[in-house]
Amino acid sequence: MNNIFQLFKLIRLPNLAIIGITQLIVARFLIEGNTFLSLLSDYNFHILMSSTLLIASAGYIINDYYDIKIDYVNKPNRVVIGKHIKRRPVLILHSIFNFSGIMLGAYLSWWIFGVNLVAAFLLWLYSNLLKRTPLWGNLTVSLLTGLSVFMVYLIYFNNLELIIMYAIFAFFISLVREIVKDLEDIEGDQKFECRTLPIAIGTSFTKLFIYAINFLFLVVVFFATKNWNIFLAYFSTLTVILCALCYTIYKADKKSDYAKISKFAKLIMITGILSIMFMYFAY
Repeated sequence: MNNIFQLFKLIRLPNLAIIGITQLIVARFLIEGNTFLSLLSDYNFHILMSSTLLIASAGYIINDYYDIKIDYVNKPNRVVIGKHIKRRPVLILHSIFNFSGIMLGAYLSWWIFGVNLVAAFLLWLYSNLLKRTPLWGNLTVSLLTGLSVFMVYLIYFNNLELIIMYAIFAFFISLVREIVKDLEDIEGDQKFECRTLPIAIGTSFTKLFIYAINFLFLVVVFFATKNWNIFLAYFSTLTVILCALCYTIYKADKKSDYAKISKFAKLIMITGILSIMFMYFAY
């Protein structure tokens, strides 16, 4: 039972649940004609979700594999590889998950096969190299987060505009969260000579960069939202939430502060995805 618990901890089971629920909500409320009952018998959707979760699990595994030493400094309680599960079985599991996810994607379409193949490669490249460079690692994870939303379109080819809108939302909020996590982990990253954004340009400029990202996101939402009634409710709420996020970032100066902000950003992402249901009933 302990090994199973450690495996769930390694693959970030709560994060996988968020990815799966996000795809379910997108498929139900943004794809015309779908109901929860119809999705239960939609094998293509189940295969898509399974392939996405397998690729994501492999990504979490390889990330922890390369980050063992850094995690002993930044998050010692989260270390699983080498402490609870040996390295070799972990690498085998990573390969099995990646291969299974890519092949399931190939069963659905060449498009999904290609996306899964690129995602698996980017997750490996991120763990091995990109996460130790300024911004590139953050952009990679954020792109893949948005892509997990967009993937639903590739099996239904329906309601592209709204799906892209929420994929962009997931991208921006994920980007903010990833940069905040770099602020949280600056101690261990410095020790192992990682050149993350806070180390490259400093904490103050990194915070300014986050404010700019939030402003850019609001500009994108302003021009992308066409329904005026929905715009007033959605844009106003989003503005208040992002201003609150920026204020907490401005006040933060300790590792524990950034850890709380990271959780706050995740909550914003979850709330934003749930707002799909509000958009559905508003239309």
